[in-house]
Amino acid sequence: MFPFSSPNNVISWVQINAKSEAFDCVLVSGKLFFGIYFLKQLLNRHFMPIKSKKLVKLDRTDRRILEQVQKNGAFTNQELAEQVGLSPSPCLRRVRALEEAGIIVRTVTILDQKKLGLDLTAIILIGMDRHTPERFAEFEEKVSEYPEVQECYLITGQDADYMLKIVVPDMDHYHQFLLNRITRIQGVSGVHSSFVLRRVIDTNALPLGYLD
Repeated sequence: MFPFSSPNNVISWVQINAKSEAFDCVLVSGKLFFGIYFLKQLLNRHFMPIKSKKLVKLDRTDRRILEQVQKNGAFTNQELAEQVGLSPSPCLRRVRALEEAGIIVRTVTILDQKKLGLDLTAIILIGMDRHTPERFAEFEEKVSEYPEVQECYLITGQDADYMLKIVVPDMDHYHQFLLNRITRIQGVSGVHSSFVLRRVIDTNALPLGYLD
């Protein structure tokens, strides 16, 4: 992710002011690498010694439970117990323990987007005019109010700061959403849109093989 692999390569931090806007940059082996304001925090997170969080230990039965509830959150406890080879009481205890540990966050119902007339899915890359905490916080607060926004990511590696996934009925509704909502958010300086032609993979299930 970064152009250096250890903190020993980081010589100094330099604060540069241009047009009354502050940018963070790193001086590494005589070269400057620029980033947005939170690059320092990201580097500290990657390179500074931190106390590792202990992961909850899961056995094979726990993983089977998680695999099944990711496939179908509507299973009754009886049905889930049959799927994982447990009797109902210990199955329920395990599910409750996974919920209390924060591994099972919530159960939702997935609706059919097409049958609800939401035929258009768009991916929007958004650039901000200033890379400041206030600008980012204001943007995130606004987009969280829009039900059309299904996902919002703060990104790096692109000529953009945010990536949004939105769903709307058609191009006319997208045009109205873009002009009346997104571009009216203070600080938005650039918008690039792409449209989904076909969903090749569409899942919320997390890979559990790494727990072995």
